[in-house]
Amino acid sequence: MSNDKKQFLVDILLPVYNEEHVLEKSVTTLRNFLLNNATDFKWIISIGDNASIDKTLEVAEKLESAYPEVRALHVGQKGRGRMVKYVWKNSEADVLAYMDVDLSTDLKCLPPLVHAIMDGYDVAIGSRHFKGSKLERSIKREIISRGYLLILKLLLGFPFSDAQCGFKAASKKTVNELFPLIVDDEWFFDTELLYLAYKKGYRIKEIPVHWIEDKDSRVRIARTAWLDLVGVFRMRKLKL
Repeated sequence: MSNDKKQFLVDILLPVYNEEHVLEKSVTTLRNFLLNNATDFKWIISIGDNASIDKTLEVAEKLESAYPEVRALHVGQKGRGRMVKYVWKNSEADVLAYMDVDLSTDLKCLPPLVHAIMDGYDVAIGSRHFKGSKLERSIKREIISRGYLLILKLLLGFPFSDAQCGFKAASKKTVNELFPLIVDDEWFFDTELLYLAYKKGYRIKEIPVHWIEDKDSRVRIARTAWLDLVGVFRMRKLKL
């Protein structure tokens, strides 16, 4: 690893929609982890509110006032991809990461994700099916996940073992170069980012994770699956 890590600023985004019930606990947990474990890079936590209709933004602004390392941002339209694009494109950080607010991915996996970018990779992804990963999820969600991955491999030649784990990082340079090409603003954003990075020869590292399914997930599976398929066939038509 590089000896110059202390110069890196890492922006860790938590995209949120109607998460007032868990936001304060999750941000506090993440902040405490970083204070105790992120000794070789500087960091900030960005809370990205996607048009919540509860008190999520109010809680985010309260946390921003309480902690100098936390900032609250708001976009008036839903869509995880939309929020990631907005925050990452406007961030001054060297390393840009995001993770699900439910902290379904063990925070011990965060330093390896960040270090991959600091060591020269362009994109790093948490993979629930990579060697060394530990996974706790329902049979239904597992079948859907593996079915989607099979479609990606068959139709796009997708070489990775996961596409939609909400645990990713990229360098600022990669974001500046790739984001103008990314169309999707919702859940297919992850797949599109990875596929474009792969086809254009960027260095991508998969990180094994310990991941526990969130029983309170807000993902609408049927709608998301349909939009993912639309995205896959759009990718097939691209000339890269």
